[in-house]
Amino acid sequence: MMESFNKAVEESTKLKQKPAKDELSELYGLYKQALVGDVNFERPGILDFVGKLKWDAWNVKKGMSKEEAMAAYVDTIEKLKEKYGI
Repeated sequence: MMESFNKAVEESTKLKQKPAKDELSELYGLYKQALVGDVNFERPGILDFVGKLKWDAWNVKKGMSKEEAMAAYVDTIEKLKEKYGI
């Protein structure tokens, strides 16, 4: 699974078009869950808008195993490749 995950991470940088914000948030959350596991720090403060968005995207994946997150990341990249091309 790690090999296909690493390939998907590489392919994510080669999409012909930048994915929408919600798609990027989904990828971020799955990526962090796959590599780190459950979010391991407090939600950033009110003025850290980007930090809060990233934390929220990751926290939604709480409880998902690293393997499940890797598989979901690969599936998501496959859909984005169909949508945006590579």
